[in-house]
Amino acid sequence: MDGAALRVIAVGKAAPFMADAFCRIAGSRVRSGIVIGTHLPIGLPAGLTWMASSHPLPDERSVIAGRRALEVARETQPDETLVVLLSGGASALMAVPAGELTLEDKRITVNTLLKGGADITALNTVRKHLSAVKGGRLAAAAAGPTMCLAISDVVGDDLTVIGSGPTVPDPSTFADAWGYIERLGVRERIPAAAAAYLNAGLAGEVEETPKPGDARFQRSVARVVGGRMNAMDGAREAAHALGYEVIAIQDPIVGEARDAGPALFERARALASAHRHPVCVIASGETTVRVTGTGRGGRNQEMALAVAPHLEKVPGTFSAVAFASIGTDGIDGPTDAAGAHADNTTVSRARQLSLDPRAYLGDNNAYAFFQALGDLVMTGPTTTNVGDVQMVLFR
Repeated sequence: MDGAALRVIAVGKAAPFMADAFCRIAGSRVRSGIVIGTHLPIGLPAGLTWMASSHPLPDERSVIAGRRALEVARETQPDETLVVLLSGGASALMAVPAGELTLEDKRITVNTLLKGGADITALNTVRKHLSAVKGGRLAAAAAGPTMCLAISDVVGDDLTVIGSGPTVPDPSTFADAWGYIERLGVRERIPAAAAAYLNAGLAGEVEETPKPGDARFQRSVARVVGGRMNAMDGAREAAHALGYEVIAIQDPIVGEARDAGPALFERARALASAHRHPVCVIASGETTVRVTGTGRGGRNQEMALAVAPHLEKVPGTFSAVAFASIGTDGIDGPTDAAGAHADNTTVSRARQLSLDPRAYLGDNNAYAFFQALGDLVMTGPTTTNVGDVQMVLFR
């Protein structure tokens, strides 16, 4: 790839910044490219074209962007390199329905999976098998080699899952995609056209995504250049600067938000109990929410709400305790909040306003609960997603 002319596709929440940084390094080697995102906060280098798209659910702009990305890949000559700069949100921002499927078929399918509590692996496995651009198909369209640099919003930094793996071979199958739908119990809510397409794939009537060993990927490389550990490092530095002794939990926080939150708090309490100084326990990951109520919120707000009752009685020798869960992209679910925080006064303050934490949790209505208390975390979009960060403070 050294010295070759480059064609660039930057897609995701961090796309403008990744494109700008890459072009500063690559210079005149960049022949052309596109940048796909929700908004453009900076100017782009010459030769790059901005394409506004939609997140968290795709719209027609996502399809236009996805088709243009495929065109850029097909325009890449054998002596050129296709560079894909990938970040969180790429799956929705770049969408091309497979076969005769419509965008609405995909939108309903994805939304059904989200409400059913699908994690990112399940979600993107289904997405790949309903797409003409994901699951390695973007890189497969290029005559030359591809290089993918990714900022990971996926627990485990799996390149086949980040952005639904547009540049790497896909080990998952139609059977895997259908298996997730069955296990989540959402089979009857999947659009008929999407179900028919997946079943055609199961029957071998639709071509599978490119698999490991495919010759089209022999000269291609993909690397993760950032992820949740970077966010934890930043949180650790900030906590140290504020005088806290920091304990970092390395393994990811996953599972149902309302279960993972209390479990994390109990683990943090046990870790902090051996320390006398102010302690900050930091964790990160990505949880899920099974939506059964009619309220509004996101996984971080739901986690904080589930933890709140556990904070009312301060444990051990500590005089105060607080918990926060925050989405690093500044957007938690379909809300304008990044997350929420709770402390040992949350339940008593809620009681004064006649707010029942358990009732709000049962209705998936964490946003209204924390909005009434003034305890939402509002950062605005950060343009980068590396998952969620949790902090538990003991004083």
